[in-house]
Amino acid sequence: QVQLVESGGGLAQAGGSLRLSCAASGSIFKINGMGWYYQAPGKQRELVATITPSGLTNYAGSVKGRFTISRDNAKNTVHLQMNSLKPEDTAVYFCNAFAQPNYGSSYQSFWGQGTQVTVSS
Repeated sequence: QVQLVESGGGLAQAGGSLRLSCAASGSIFKINGMGWYYQAPGKQRELVATITPSGLTNYAGSVKGRFTISRDNAKNTVHLQMNSLKPEDTAVYFCNAFAQPNYGSSYQSFWGQGTQVTVSS
C-alpha cells in the first residue's frame, strides 16, 4: 500500500508562512493527482489544493493567491507553501494521493495522518 507522511505543520502568526511537505512511500506503481485538504474542529474535511502529474493546479477560493501547491514526481512528494496565513487557516492538514499501488490494480485514494497548523492572531 501507499503511505503518506506529512511534515512542516506548527504554529505561525497571522501574516506569516508555513510550508507543508508530504512524502509517499511503499508500494507505488503510479500516482495521479495529489493534494491537500484541511479539517477544522467540528467541520468536514475540505479541499485546499490539488495538482496533477503535469502540474495543473486547483485551489479553494479561500486560499487562492496565498497558498501554492507543488510536487516532485521523481520523489513522490507534494508541498504546500502557505503565505499570508490567517487565523481561519487553523486546521489539521491532510495529504492525499490518488495512486495505483501495483501494475493492474485499481487507483485508490490514500491519506496521510494529518499535521496541525495553528495560526494566532
